[in-house]
Amino acid sequence: MPHRAVIALGSNLGNRDFYLNMALCLIGWEVGKVVQRSSVIETPSWGFDSDPFLNQVVVVETELEPIVLLDVLQDIERRLGRTEKSSVVDGKPVYHARTIDLDILDYDRMRYHDDRLTLPHPHIAEREFVLVPLRELGISIP
Repeated sequence: MPHRAVIALGSNLGNRDFYLNMALCLIGWEVGKVVQRSSVIETPSWGFDSDPFLNQVVVVETELEPIVLLDVLQDIERRLGRTEKSSVVDGKPVYHARTIDLDILDYDRMRYHDDRLTLPHPHIAEREFVLVPLRELGISIP
């Protein structure tokens, strides 16, 4: 029985449309069947000054377990040119412009936390660029 993963996509560096489309293709090939996808919206950067993002949310049916899914998504990010991950300096997050950002928002409504992954994503309620596409798809994540 496949699992249901909700993934946020964002790009604000280079050819943003290209990176979103390539990420969608790679997710379809390597993660599972994309069963829903929101419209693409443009939003200001969040947490740092940079060019605006293109954002989208997709729902995927996958056989991958959460940590394996995270590994595959991070590999897709690297292959599409993402070089820096967010970090924490003096207790505050530091964000960078990126060709592609892929975040697991939800996985089978599971609650999970370790040093690499927290489910559901802990910042959903703060991020309109995620909430708007989720509402469009009729998805609420507790």
